[in-house]
Amino acid sequence: MKKNYIIIFDLGGVLIDWDPRHLFRKLFPDQEEMEFFLRTVCSPTWNAQMDKGYSFEIAVAELSAEYPEYLYQIHAYYDRWEEMILGTFPGTVEILKELKAAEYHLAALSNWSAETLPRVAHQFPFLEWFSPLVLSGEVKMVKPDPEIFHYLLSELQRPPGECIFIDDSDANIHTADDLGFQSIRYNSEEQLRKELIELKILSNSHE
Repeated sequence: MKKNYIIIFDLGGVLIDWDPRHLFRKLFPDQEEMEFFLRTVCSPTWNAQMDKGYSFEIAVAELSAEYPEYLYQIHAYYDRWEEMILGTFPGTVEILKELKAAEYHLAALSNWSAETLPRVAHQFPFLEWFSPLVLSGEVKMVKPDPEIFHYLLSELQRPPGECIFIDDSDANIHTADDLGFQSIRYNSEEQLRKELIELKILSNSHE
């Protein structure tokens, strides 16, 4: 019965270690200025435009005109985007491997630009295990908007109660809960494993 569940993963912050600070620590000697830049200039709100399908080229040009004193850093946000990724969270990838070996249906729902993920996808062969992999930049919808969850459900052809949704964002988890998903707010690899064991999705032993 448990095998009927579909396990849905977020990517950044859960499986893939993406953080703009990985890049911008190299570009800002002053950490306070870096945080100002990431809060005010290349802010989460600005980045969310590209997650929803807006062109990086246009966004970079517009922002450069607004903040010419940060021209180099703004361009680096796209030109050196790969340096924002340090790799994976190995413990979570191991959990994913165990779920695949147990023949669970795996899917992914991620806020990510359709321009950038293809640049690094070859580093993460597990992306091919997801059916579907719903990328916000491709479908022009973003979490936590309910519409992207409805889109995912239409692709899966399954009710939300048969889906376990794993994400590191409170806002995304709240939407999933409201829609009837079973959700796990990801905090750490150890916590995720513990909750999946409690749900009897994983066993105590790594088989």
